[in-house]
Amino acid sequence: MNRFSSRATACAPQNCFVYGDVRVSVISDRIVRVEKGAFTDLRTQTVYCRDFAQPQVEVTKTADKPVFKTKRAAFCVDLNTLDVKVQIGDGPAVLPTSKNNLGGTARTLDGTFGVLGGWKGKREKKDHFCIGHIRKGIFSSDGASEMDDSRSFLLNEDGSVKKREGGVDKYVFAFGDDYLGGLKEFFALTGYPPLLPMYALSNWWSRYHRYSADEYLALMDKFEEKNVPLTVATIDMDWHRVGSVPLDAEYHSMQGRGWTGYSFERSLFPDPKAFLKALKDRRLAVTMNLHPRDGVRYFEDMYPEMAAACGVDPATKKTVEFDLTDEKFLNAYFDILHHPYEKDGVDFWWIDWQQGTKSKMEGLDPLWLLNHYHFSDNCRDGKNGLILSRYAGLGSHRYPLGFSGDTVVCWKSLRFQPYFTALASNAGYTWWSHDIGGHLFGRGDNELYLRWLQFGVFSPINRLHSNNMGKSKEPWLYEKVEDIAEDYMRLRHRLLPYLYTANVLTHTEGVPLVSPMYYYDKDDRSRSKKYRDQYYFGEHMLVCPVTKKGKKGVAKMRIWLPEGMWTNFFTGERFEGGREYNIDCALKDFPVFAADGAIVPMLPERKGNSMSFESVEARVFEGEGSYTLYGERGSLAFEMKRTEGGYELRVSPSEDCPVRSLKLKLQRGHFENGDSEMSIDVKPATLEILCEG
Repeated sequence: MNRFSSRATACAPQNCFVYGDVRVSVISDRIVRVEKGAFTDLRTQTVYCRDFAQPQVEVTKTADKPVFKTKRAAFCVDLNTLDVKVQIGDGPAVLPTSKNNLGGTARTLDGTFGVLGGWKGKREKKDHFCIGHIRKGIFSSDGASEMDDSRSFLLNEDGSVKKREGGVDKYVFAFGDDYLGGLKEFFALTGYPPLLPMYALSNWWSRYHRYSADEYLALMDKFEEKNVPLTVATIDMDWHRVGSVPLDAEYHSMQGRGWTGYSFERSLFPDPKAFLKALKDRRLAVTMNLHPRDGVRYFEDMYPEMAAACGVDPATKKTVEFDLTDEKFLNAYFDILHHPYEKDGVDFWWIDWQQGTKSKMEGLDPLWLLNHYHFSDNCRDGKNGLILSRYAGLGSHRYPLGFSGDTVVCWKSLRFQPYFTALASNAGYTWWSHDIGGHLFGRGDNELYLRWLQFGVFSPINRLHSNNMGKSKEPWLYEKVEDIAEDYMRLRHRLLPYLYTANVLTHTEGVPLVSPMYYYDKDDRSRSKKYRDQYYFGEHMLVCPVTKKGKKGVAKMRIWLPEGMWTNFFTGERFEGGREYNIDCALKDFPVFAADGAIVPMLPERKGNSMSFESVEARVFEGEGSYTLYGERGSLAFEMKRTEGGYELRVSPSEDCPVRSLKLKLQRGHFENGDSEMSIDVKPATLEILCEG
């Protein structure tokens, strides 16, 4: 299994301290590991690297409580209880508790309609399927938190997994209120989020519906006719046949009879290769839905080959059981079931695993194993990999993207998603993808649809999705808001330079695209709780989503703007920060604010779904600041400094910069030529921008 190999990583020997059956490893100035029982230096499901820092450590010992002091914190370890008290700087010593944890994220939003729980009114204790059970993150209100990695499976260097021998393995974090710095250290420990392919950042289409090939292609063509760009085409589960269950039968996921399949349903897709080619000809990335729980059954096209590869006699029609812990099945699973489709045009897979946590290896979550192997396989040949799947615990950020599941179409669901999305950065899970518009039920509320879509445009991934029990999500089905909805989808595509730059910064610097307000405004954590719907969208943009129904389409919003000057991204209206505002939002209005000094690069208005950065428009907001735009190759740096008469804007392209033509759009403020435009050919240049007065 060399294709999935992983190396062991140990903390520097001088920073490992053994006391009988307890080992304390000081990994960085703010991270300590405590083990008891069987020590290991192998990678785990969560932790990938323990040698990224070489902290200087001063050790003192009183009885059975050694103290490990670094430049940033002191850790007092009780060798009997394994409790760790943390002192950050000159602050008081604290014991990490769940009570003070700021929260992380959850496995799925399946069946939920807001924070109170699932549609059946039940909360499952083990799997945290309901939102009342948001799992812990890595930050705490008192600055210290703890991560228990004791149940995490080990990754052998050949890529196989094995269960632990028992014992304790936990990590203590002393990040204080340095959320961005702490997140960066967490990623250094657990692996940085991978770089997403650019196509993932524009608009996705998805619906649980029995499309035929002709119907699906006609729909893609209608989006193009409407000049609504799409870059990802999602084919939900009815692309494949399900054996003895007829097409019009009700599917029962827990029984598994009507979900698993790998062979195209020929009554819907008579020529699969031609269908996939047609999507590629339309410049669409393609993903198809998988429910792999029930293995490979006798009716599959690939059954004879899979059976032979896994040692099953095809004449018996015995199911080839799903078991990713079996090397023969693992290799055949990818080589026989998936790679041929990828050769025909499937770019990545939607792993719709919702059948529990049991596997052939006791205690091993098959969801995590699917995510780990699928993402690793999709990265072969050096490409930027991608999957769409559910969250499987801390460390899942290495396998983007997240599929948050089947929410109920209602205002409560929408109201919860901005908070849920921003909060997930506390678990390093920066790439949540929601069913924009909601999944279950729904009667076609124009206002709710539009507000959800507006949030989707300013969320990590804008993936429209629905099922057959409610109204589909095509903008033209919502006549009262169609034009507005289509404009917002065009805006999402135009924001690709800003989004891709954020993607690069997440991958290289650990900076999330979406984060709670307290990441940048540390003194406002209590205020952030009051205005928890609000979030940063990059470092210099603040989004205050409309999540409540308005009166005659006009929503009354109470928002808070942090210190500084802010400009409404859409209207140009200026606001002084450090105070609360009450604003009215008509249907076309969505409160997004840019801080002074912000630079927001966008694609120009154009038809089609081209992702070329050859021509870029940059919105420039008054104030000193710097920004670097990143493309798939090369970069373009901006730096604006105040001068006696106004500002000096320096533009510095890299040698392989993808941008050839740049239009600068000066936003309202004190710019003397505010709202004016200037176009330049991209080369190193200094531009003078005058100010009024």
